[in-house]
Amino acid sequence: MQIEIRNLGKKFYREWVFRNVHLTLHKGAAYVFTGPNGSGKSTLMLTLTGMIPATQGEIIYKNAQQTIPPDDFYQYQSVAAPYMELIEEYTLKELLDFHFSFKAPLASYSSKDILQAMYLENARHKYIKQFSSGMKQRLKLGLAFYADSPVLFLDEPGSNLDQQGIQWYRTEVQRALKEKLIVICSNQLYEYDFSENIINIEQYK
Repeated sequence: MQIEIRNLGKKFYREWVFRNVHLTLHKGAAYVFTGPNGSGKSTLMLTLTGMIPATQGEIIYKNAQQTIPPDDFYQYQSVAAPYMELIEEYTLKELLDFHFSFKAPLASYSSKDILQAMYLENARHKYIKQFSSGMKQRLKLGLAFYADSPVLFLDEPGSNLDQQGIQWYRTEVQRALKEKLIVICSNQLYEYDFSENIINIEQYK
């Protein structure tokens, strides 16, 4: 899996959030976008996911040397971010069944396996609206980690996690790194200190 970014730029009104981004991202590596709050890290990530359009440049997605049409890239990615909403009227079991009816889980992972892996098995019949903020964040990350997607986008992945949750995140993200291309937006070192690819978005202003 590869994402090639050519002369990418995003402008809101008269202000460039970022411009002239040239990068090539490869499977088996984590790429970290850092920078001050409001500098455009999340905007760049959302542009790479295809959720918002670029103002200039292009993004080329490839899998096994085959170019993926941008409109089909959603099938190859999973996203976990603080601004993503969960269906709070569902129980955890209902949400997992719904989510994985659209996106295949990792091979050999059953719903029970995923519940156990997230340490949420005892909450399987609990409504999402009853979850704590830390449980919701672990669920968002779990939906991304345990989906059979070759690309992971993680925005502020440690938000609201306690020490157990942080350790779980670090274990799972480094496991995923063996098989996936990972993009992380963060200013917290513990969320990305395993990566050698640190990109400060300020250089693209």
